[in-house]
Amino acid sequence: MKILVTGGAGFIGSHVARAYLAGGHEVVVVDDLSTGVRANLDPAARFYQLDVQDPAIGEVFARERPEVLNHHAAQMDVRRSVADPIFDARVNLLGLLNLMEHGRRHDLRRVIFASSGGTVYGEQEVFPAGESDRTEPLSPYGVAKLASERYLGFYASVYAIPYVALRYANVYGPRQNPHGEAGVIAIFAHRLLRKEPTTINGDGEQTRDYVFVSDVARANTLALESDYSGPLNIGTGVETDVNRLFHLLRREIDPSAPERHGPAKAGEARRNSINPARARAVLGWQPTVSLADGLRETVASFRSQISGAQGPP
Repeated sequence: MKILVTGGAGFIGSHVARAYLAGGHEVVVVDDLSTGVRANLDPAARFYQLDVQDPAIGEVFARERPEVLNHHAAQMDVRRSVADPIFDARVNLLGLLNLMEHGRRHDLRRVIFASSGGTVYGEQEVFPAGESDRTEPLSPYGVAKLASERYLGFYASVYAIPYVALRYANVYGPRQNPHGEAGVIAIFAHRLLRKEPTTINGDGEQTRDYVFVSDVARANTLALESDYSGPLNIGTGVETDVNRLFHLLRREIDPSAPERHGPAKAGEARRNSINPARARAVLGWQPTVSLADGLRETVASFRSQISGAQGPP
């Protein structure tokens, strides 16, 4: 089938696009390259450099007629969403609506949406959280992700365009950007490999649910064949605290690296983990890459990238 992947030059989106191509699908990528990287693009995919808010998106739908929209393009910086909620809403809500309005006019059949299990539940009451548990996001980013799910429910009800909202846990792996609002694994790995000071925010006891990017890409592939409509958690259900994460990476990269702690970040959720049982029942999906194996592959990728950037001695 023909699939339009927005954000397909980004970290997760590029893995998803390549998984679709490997499955024999025709892939069209839209990315404005504000955070995505051309090097992440597979030449087998047709590429349009566009912002999802751009009216020219309508020309892409008219020309390509995708059957499926896989929507990964986003303003993904939680702290920026707090500082500038209007910008966050423009990209994450109006961008989605721009896509959906053009999609419904051009026979779009299904949407796979990258939602956020790490933010939509807020301060969890149940561990791991299930899809029917309370959703009280603490940031405009999380609010926009949850609102996007509601908008997709509207398009499913009124225009018969079913959707699945994949609520990702903390995704990590090769190609993740270690700068800016990146995942802690990418930040720690990059700094340890460069022998730069690595700081743990607060006491390091805060927990997250870490899922490897190849497992996430596989969930997106399985979602193509399902008639399920609604949210699905894509995580491991396992909590790992930041201190343990640092120790695992330090053992892999530089056992002599000192452990440093800095101030805690205001507004940061203390614990997070999501239950993947429904994804297992609906998609036949479950995580297969252990944290140890995923960290090893991630570190190897970063090491190769840094070595290549530095060039021969």
